[in-house]
Amino acid sequence: MPNDKKSLETDFLQLARIALAGRAQDIHVLLHRTARRYRAEASDFADAITSLLREAPTRASPLRRQVETPLPVDTESRLHLLRVEQTPALEHDPVLAPNVSTSLGLLIKERKQPDQLHAVNLEPTKTALFIGPPGVGKTMAARWLARELSKPLIVLDLAAVMSSYLGRTGNNLRQVLEYAKSIDCVLLLDELDAIAKRRDDHAEIGELKRLVTVLIQQIDDWPSSGLLIAATNHPDLLDPAIWRRFEAMIDFPLPDETTIKAFVSERLAPYLPNVSVWAGILAIAFKRKSFSQIETELSAQRRAAAVTGASLEERLGALIQPDSLSKTERIELATSLVDAGVVSQRGAQQLTGVSRDTIRDHAKKSSAERKRRLSAP
Repeated sequence: MPNDKKSLETDFLQLARIALAGRAQDIHVLLHRTARRYRAEASDFADAITSLLREAPTRASPLRRQVETPLPVDTESRLHLLRVEQTPALEHDPVLAPNVSTSLGLLIKERKQPDQLHAVNLEPTKTALFIGPPGVGKTMAARWLARELSKPLIVLDLAAVMSSYLGRTGNNLRQVLEYAKSIDCVLLLDELDAIAKRRDDHAEIGELKRLVTVLIQQIDDWPSSGLLIAATNHPDLLDPAIWRRFEAMIDFPLPDETTIKAFVSERLAPYLPNVSVWAGILAIAFKRKSFSQIETELSAQRRAAAVTGASLEERLGALIQPDSLSKTERIELATSLVDAGVVSQRGAQQLTGVSRDTIRDHAKKSSAERKRRLSAP
């Protein structure tokens, strides 16, 4: 029938297009889809395709021709434009906000259960934009994703891509993305706003605006087999057309008190017997700080304890800076310090500026609330 012929022609042309582009993983996806589409009308044809896919050499098979493609370099400086982490490693798993954890979990499930998506003619998410201030875990989350998916992580070195001759920067960008398309990987474009600024920004010269066009074209052609992640600290600087190219947008907020407590507990557990007490106190003291700021301050106090002979608890006390807290937060901190036995009421007053009467009153209310909860059926 004419419609069947048209569908076959469309499938064949699409197959030819991605085969010529060298996107082996996308060829597999298209063939799986074709086998499903024609199974009812041409079961032998569909079975033959399925059999070929099952018998096809994989990346681990010695039958597969191994092609070592050199990393792209800047033609002038000869610097590598990419950093490759073949087996991404993490000192510790990221502590993530619930919405971030859920979103990342879905990305992993999509990649590990492609058949469920293919059954309803969908593909896994191929592009995601990570948004948030510096130090909230965007890069670590990309590394964690790559590790969980057992794929190499490729990180774009924007300092190297931005050539001193702007006319070459577009070529550098094309080199990077074409290379990443050719392998099964997670690609991280860090600090996307450096090259994807709004094209109506009159402060930018024409060549930088053309970079946005190059980037849009490359994202549109990104294969579904790969996962492209971009991260930005300044989403307001991004060109609107860039926003529309990403299928998933994940907002990484500054950690809240619960998340900070979990992070501090994880980082200090090996060194502090009463870590739960200090985690609760520092969760208040570290409000509105990023993970990287918290990590830096904890490491500094651990070093200071090691070289001065002071206890880690003494050094952690130096992290309590009540001036950065609201009145309510200072009262909460003072009460927590007294309840935990870290300082006396007088010491809490000196440290936080909260009167002892206020500390006592708040402690009584907290105690009454705890009793009420315990006695509730």
